[in-house]
Amino acid sequence: MIERKIPVTQPFLPPLEEFIPYLEQIWENKWLTNNGPFHQQLEAALCEYLGIEHIALFTNGTIALVTALQALRITGEVITTPYSFVATSHALLWNDLKPVFVDIDPYTCNIDPSKIEAAITPHTTAIMPVHCYGNPCGVEAIQKIADNYGLRVIYDAAHAFGVNYKGQSLLQHGDLSVLSFHATKVFNTFEGGAVICPDAKTKQRIDYLKNFGFADEITVTAPGINGKMSEINAAFGLLQLKHIDKAISQRQLIDTLYRDELKGIRGIYIPTQPPNATRNYSYFPILVEEDYPLTRDELYQKLKENGILSRRYFYPLISDMPMYRGQPSASPTNLFNARVIATKILCLPIFADLSTEAILTITSIIKS
Repeated sequence: MIERKIPVTQPFLPPLEEFIPYLEQIWENKWLTNNGPFHQQLEAALCEYLGIEHIALFTNGTIALVTALQALRITGEVITTPYSFVATSHALLWNDLKPVFVDIDPYTCNIDPSKIEAAITPHTTAIMPVHCYGNPCGVEAIQKIADNYGLRVIYDAAHAFGVNYKGQSLLQHGDLSVLSFHATKVFNTFEGGAVICPDAKTKQRIDYLKNFGFADEITVTAPGINGKMSEINAAFGLLQLKHIDKAISQRQLIDTLYRDELKGIRGIYIPTQPPNATRNYSYFPILVEEDYPLTRDELYQKLKENGILSRRYFYPLISDMPMYRGQPSASPTNLFNARVIATKILCLPIFADLSTEAILTITSIIKS
């Protein structure tokens, strides 16, 4: 057993001395929040890096999701995936919306577009898919369905920072895309998030909503929320951007080593890389099949006993949680693929500073 535990992920932190000048500038400005200079600089820098035109920064990704649904005035039912982090569906409940779960594609772990149409009712107003593990959803098929039925599309793109699809930013698809900058993400601002907007008018509405609905000093346009990103978070994001390409490159090397070491192990399936898309290597998922000597949970426990903290992302399914399992769409027969994948999935540790020695330790346990 190794002496120090290996977490499933760990935030990338640039050299502390590089952050000090940003803090000194904040102290000099005495501007801590409310669209300060670093906030404005980060929005501009992210637009350039991500290849988008408009972005609204938030205090976290969940508030960004809640606000995105508010901004498009979504009502009634929203078709979504049961295979995600709970924030995806929680954002719907916070808006008094009914989640309607649709099964996933077993190869991409994303919502299966071929099963969306059957879930549409007269009360359906939107589709909220997730780019799981940063793998692009079937964006063309989803958009075609949305266009045919007059639905809005909001992507939970929490895993998809910097991912390009067919030569352009994946974040340009749908009516809105929502990012998370949580500490566990490839790009983080300690806590943070963002909504990618298609035009300046939509961004303005979202900016109003995240600041209590204020349009100016005395005009409140809507019952908004406090979702603003602070200057400290924004400054940290600017510093992170200077190092992000290196961090992603380090993750790529780790991904390659994992694939080399785990190749050919009976019962261990590594999902294939998506075509026509770049990757940010945010997760390293494996599927523990029936012909592996241990069950998924036994392997999870074996790794844990050796100080390796893998995670069963995503188990249990959202649809199995108490606040959702009463929905008709949460029926196990409706979500066959999602249920099977949830019993097999195991995400191995991956972060920029993960050592080769640690990877070889992890893979040797799996091999043995």
